[in-house]
Amino acid sequence: MHIITMLRTVQIPLLSAMLLGGCVTKLIRALRLGSLDIGLGPTALFPVRLRRPVGLAISALELGLGLGLIATAGSVGPGAPATCVRLGTGILFLVATSALLELRAARPDVGCGCFGDFSHTPVGWRTLTRSGLLAVAALITIDLPPVQQPRSEAAAGLLLGMLAAELAVIACLSPELGEALVRLGYSEPCELRIVPTERTLAALRRSKQWRRHAGLLTADMPADVWRELCWRYLVFPARYGDREAEIVFAVFLRQRRPLIHAAIVDAATGTSLPWAAAPARAHWPGRRGAAARGAWAAGPDPVTGPAADDAGPAGPADPAGADSLAGPQANSDRRSAAFY
Repeated sequence: MHIITMLRTVQIPLLSAMLLGGCVTKLIRALRLGSLDIGLGPTALFPVRLRRPVGLAISALELGLGLGLIATAGSVGPGAPATCVRLGTGILFLVATSALLELRAARPDVGCGCFGDFSHTPVGWRTLTRSGLLAVAALITIDLPPVQQPRSEAAAGLLLGMLAAELAVIACLSPELGEALVRLGYSEPCELRIVPTERTLAALRRSKQWRRHAGLLTADMPADVWRELCWRYLVFPARYGDREAEIVFAVFLRQRRPLIHAAIVDAATGTSLPWAAAPARAHWPGRRGAAARGAWAAGPDPVTGPAADDAGPAGPADPAGADSLAGPQANSDRRSAAFY
């Protein structure tokens, strides 16, 4: 096998791995956040109403091209199908490079979003160089004959060596590698943890506390948001019987499955209100049924906030400052007091 042909051949597994890896990491992020339009790099250049369809289109295109490169690599799909897939891959990376240049100029604080949560580092020369090299790698595979197995051990070793060398170059050009290593070896204190408000809101809306009290809410968006050390508080207007009330959710700041508490306060006075008792259930036979009926009839205890082992705010203040929706300090203190 000619050395140039071997170099072109190793681009197929490299490109498919990059495309499928990017799609999978975006999917994992979307499943955790419940949204695909948050923090996906170039989608920040679009209006808010277009970010979700653009994010879906990018992920679907990555998935289709990654699978297409594998399917057309052999003798099954040579000719026009293989050429279309490889040309489409090259165009995708060329467009991505142009979008990253625009993103760097318009939003220098936003990461490329190429690999989901790992791509928070602002776009720099390494990210741009990687995208450009991948575009060239895709374009040189056009008109590549069907990939065949190496005819000797020496040829197989040379192919693996080329692939390892390219992977090392891509790793050096990937800021995500350092982020992954940091996450494996370091766990930052919750007081210093940076969790976007959008992620907190997405986690809240997937929680049992939200489903349990959503019927009392009169608005889908919080009227006030603020942070106290390890906790973020979100205030939603609510209707409690014939009075105006507010439901305050306390969300512990961690990436996955955060602890969530809820309390209801009077909108006028700020005093904590008890949750309404649930109706009793009858005809449960046996001694355990009687005990369960008594506990159910008593109704759920009012939510008074974190227990002693889940104690709320402790430690230094938030270095990032107050949230953009933070309300007056007096109102914040009054509402968060319902948890203590």
